[in-house]
Amino acid sequence: MTRAFNIVLPLLLGAALLGLWEWIVAVKEIPPYVLPAPSAIAAAFTGNFSSLMASLLATLSITLQAFLAALIAGVTVAILFGQSRLVERALYPYAVILQVTPVVAIAPLILIWVGFDHINTALVLIASLVAFFPILSNTTLGLKSADRNLLELMQLYGASRWQILWRLQMPTALPYLLGACRIAGGLALIGAVVAEFVAGSGTATGLAWRIIEAGNRLQIATMFAALGLLALLGVAIFASLSAVEYWLLRRWHESALQRQS
Repeated sequence: MTRAFNIVLPLLLGAALLGLWEWIVAVKEIPPYVLPAPSAIAAAFTGNFSSLMASLLATLSITLQAFLAALIAGVTVAILFGQSRLVERALYPYAVILQVTPVVAIAPLILIWVGFDHINTALVLIASLVAFFPILSNTTLGLKSADRNLLELMQLYGASRWQILWRLQMPTALPYLLGACRIAGGLALIGAVVAEFVAGSGTATGLAWRIIEAGNRLQIATMFAALGLLALLGVAIFASLSAVEYWLLRRWHESALQRQS
């Protein structure tokens, strides 16, 4: 009953807000090029369904590739940091610099270096840079959070560094990593959208380019439709990664056990 209520309540609130939006636009006679009504947005979505779906798939492809690249790179570098303090001290400041540098500032350089002939590679690289740091920092923290007593016990019994990593440190770091993945999934989508905006000129075919194209033509309803698809895509990514997190932790970790109670 509680779970159904938690689902129905936001839907009812959303329906009420859409109805209020429709009423305000009609009563105030707001021009559609300023604020289109939800009915006009739905009509624009229906009229541009095929092109919007193609753009959605393009953005989703870039986002997933960027997320996987950030996941592999982040976990690999975090393991290196966990195995060598020297490597961590040498490289971690550069990871922080990469994180705090606005991606909008470096995206044009990446596009020039990679070339517009390989636009998808450039978009994936830009988006993966945005998603990389949360995975790196959280996984590094998780690897360092392994129980010191268990670590010393394994060393006492002659466990190798690989055995300690695989049997103790990685299970300890898994909740940290999965939490970072939920953040990185959304950041990968944001990075893909920013990269498409920077690319411009029709070289990108994702939802961000559809927003630019519709804005240039004053098709505001189509802009809202594309924006709504982006929001739904972000929610779907977050929900999928949350489900993966629950599935992997449900039998042993406190965060998932508390969700069951």
